[in-house]
Amino acid sequence: MELRDVEIFLTLAEELHFGRTAARLHVTAARVTQAIKKQERQIGAPLFDRSNRTVRLTPLGRQLRDDLWPMYTGLHASLRRAKLAAQGVTAVLRVGTLPYNTYDLLPYWETFRSRHPQWKLQIRITPYVDPFAALRRGDIDVLVAWLPVEEPDLTVGPVLLTEPRVLGVAVEHELTRYETASVEMLADFAHSDAPSRPDYWADSYCPSHTPAGHRIERAPLVRSADEVLSLVSTEEAVSLFPHHVSRYWQRPDITYLPVRDMDRLSFALVWSAEAENETIRALARTVQDLGPLDVTGL
Repeated sequence: MELRDVEIFLTLAEELHFGRTAARLHVTAARVTQAIKKQERQIGAPLFDRSNRTVRLTPLGRQLRDDLWPMYTGLHASLRRAKLAAQGVTAVLRVGTLPYNTYDLLPYWETFRSRHPQWKLQIRITPYVDPFAALRRGDIDVLVAWLPVEEPDLTVGPVLLTEPRVLGVAVEHELTRYETASVEMLADFAHSDAPSRPDYWADSYCPSHTPAGHRIERAPLVRSADEVLSLVSTEEAVSLFPHHVSRYWQRPDITYLPVRDMDRLSFALVWSAEAENETIRALARTVQDLGPLDVTGL
């Protein structure tokens, strides 16, 4: 079986749709059909049950998928490592960030790269839905997350930045008559929330109750920044943010009010204790050497 045909089979096993598979691989649907029929002839049995409306793996198809997947991913990983080695790169460090101000954090990234030109540094924005899962799955090596992080399998490293809070509200919202906001104000309005987050960690970002004991209502769950901004702009919710959001997410339909009585939010490096290695320790040393950045005046 040729590598391209293996890729077609595995993609169809994931998508279970010939059209989506073709679009994802930039080939025609006829090419996908041809590859699957060729594989089924070689094996001597169907790999998929196909009807006008559904595509499903047969038991034999599931077995082949499970057997091929680790070999396919391992081959691609080997090819990537070989390509990087040819470029003089001996390791890759993947950093996921929850804050959106990756440009503000350039001093860390540039210093790390200048100290370790043999290593490749990749920076990616990480969804805040179940963010620690990416570390545990091995999708990223280090996460920039707000504190506290009290996960027994995760190590908390040095702090990169500490910021005050702002409250995002629609431009026509009644709170815009004030120059600043307070935590007590949050009890009067729904606040956006996300699923699959530890309660203590979510409460450190937005408390469940005000200092006076009033409950802060949680709005419908959101899974992306765009959904948060949509709720805020339509006055369905208000949302707390770190200060940098007021610079990076400037919109004509949203106003940001400084929150005068909340602790500043600190962001630090976090990584899996089991996966700690030389590149992770080197990034931690870089952050420790430069110290926390003051980005509020930018």
